[in-house]
Amino acid sequence: MAKKILMICGDYCEDYETMVPFQALIAVGHAVHAVCPNKKSGDHIKTAIHDFEGAQTYSEKPGHNFVLNATFADVNVADYDALVIPGGRGPEYLRLDANVVAMVKHFFTANKPVAAICHGAQLLAGAGVLKGRKCSAYPACQHDVELAGGTYANIPVDQAVTDGNLVTAPAWPAHPAWIAQFLVVLGTKITH
Repeated sequence: MAKKILMICGDYCEDYETMVPFQALIAVGHAVHAVCPNKKSGDHIKTAIHDFEGAQTYSEKPGHNFVLNATFADVNVADYDALVIPGGRGPEYLRLDANVVAMVKHFFTANKPVAAICHGAQLLAGAGVLKGRKCSAYPACQHDVELAGGTYANIPVDQAVTDGNLVTAPAWPAHPAWIAQFLVVLGTKITH
């Protein structure tokens, strides 16, 4: 059965971590509504491409302009079956938005599926939903996870971890594992 999925984005969310799950979830038949605070359907956000090129942290290059397909002010979280939180720099300011935090809390209170990747853990930590949960994230977010009462899952960059309704991964190289685990939590079956 198709699910209705909310994706909360912000300017400079990571390009791949926004585009790939958005397109993959639509490809398997789900409806995905991508929103950003103070933006309407048809507006766009800027994305950033993060790469691992041997420096102490990732490099950042301009990504695509990602067109939102729903209006943030019109979102009723009770209408959605699941939540996706892309990484990048967006989550660091999204966690300061009381409306976004309330949305995230709803999905945990209702025990609905949530997928977060990379710096998406900053939004989870800011919403106070990680206490007692296992959560992977970009390694620089380990302290965010732990200070929020979660257990940081130090896994390879191409892996993901599921803890109940929560599926997390360190970065975009984990897309195959992260999306596959999220589809299981969603109850999505793909047959060949």
